[in-house]
Amino acid sequence: MHVKALLAESIEAAFTRLGLTGDALVQVAARPEYGDYQANGIMAAAKRAGRNPREVAAEVLAELDLKGVAHNLEIAGPGFINITLAPEFLATVQPGEVLASSAPKTIVVDYSAPNLAKEMHVGHLRGTSIGDCLVRVLEAQGHTVLRQNHVGDWGTQFGMLITYLRESGEQSDELQDLERFYVSAKQRFDDDPAFQDAARQAVVDLQGGDPATLAEWQRFIDISLSHCQAIYDRLGITLRSEHTQGESAYNAMLPDVIETLRAQGLLQNSDGAQCVFLEQFKNKKGDIQPIIVQKSDGGYLYATTDLAAVQYRTDDLQAERALYLTDARQALHFQQIFALSAAAGFNRNGASLEHMAHGSVLGLDGQLDHTAVAGFIRLA
Repeated sequence: MHVKALLAESIEAAFTRLGLTGDALVQVAARPEYGDYQANGIMAAAKRAGRNPREVAAEVLAELDLKGVAHNLEIAGPGFINITLAPEFLATVQPGEVLASSAPKTIVVDYSAPNLAKEMHVGHLRGTSIGDCLVRVLEAQGHTVLRQNHVGDWGTQFGMLITYLRESGEQSDELQDLERFYVSAKQRFDDDPAFQDAARQAVVDLQGGDPATLAEWQRFIDISLSHCQAIYDRLGITLRSEHTQGESAYNAMLPDVIETLRAQGLLQNSDGAQCVFLEQFKNKKGDIQPIIVQKSDGGYLYATTDLAAVQYRTDDLQAERALYLTDARQALHFQQIFALSAAAGFNRNGASLEHMAHGSVLGLDGQLDHTAVAGFIRLA
């Protein structure tokens, strides 16, 4: 028997013994502090009997025999009964019996999202593990869950890497080597203006669909995703290749994002960059913090891609909720993206967009720990 039905049957049996009539109206508790379930039918039963609801609730509690099922029963408000299930009972039932939602939804969960051409570091384990736990719970509740692995597979870092390998002639299919090449490329980028120009041109070629540049980029992506999948498989994470929807997937949508913002009068030019200024995002001095969606050189940013992702998830995927698993340092970014999505109409069906923030993994020095996951697992 479903847990909700079991609780309702017990409460309605108590009604009968007390000479009351009506349904128990057992629902999943709206908030954790209310327990697991809440019985809302006592007030209607008391009204029919012409009695005080809290007094009736106390009598119902005295009649209930939920030993081994409920850990705690308490009266709340005008006559609700809050029910917290016993741990030993939870251990005996199937997840769907306990967690089934009365209103299942289509929910996108965006999690893991490593930057490619680099090894995953231990900080990625937190969002990946929390996200996978969350999707399993939501699926057990009966929701349709759409996993989205929004990997960092686009942008300047790939222009730097492509340019470095072209100039150096070095090649490797090992991710550790690609990361080493990237470190060298970053040093060249910081020190050499000519290299900067070449790397930026490589990004333009990549975004423009140049076949040779795309082929080099695709090789980096395949190597990196293979590494990620090996980690997911080792840890029992349910992400698969079909869940990968990286930054590159939205490239064709980005010009339309800019045009939509411009058509709605939301864009402002700030030193050549295209920005949106929303009144609710002011700093301590009262200055509005800009949302930069296009750089002065025409390049796009994370904000632009995230706006396109909101449109895709709420339009194409028809998500009713979208949950974003990242660390708390990105809180302002997502507040701005969600607000701008609503203002500009990118959130096509009014979906609930939620940043599920978590902490960061720090080293003993208080800085982010970038220990490679593969090495961490080998040592564990």
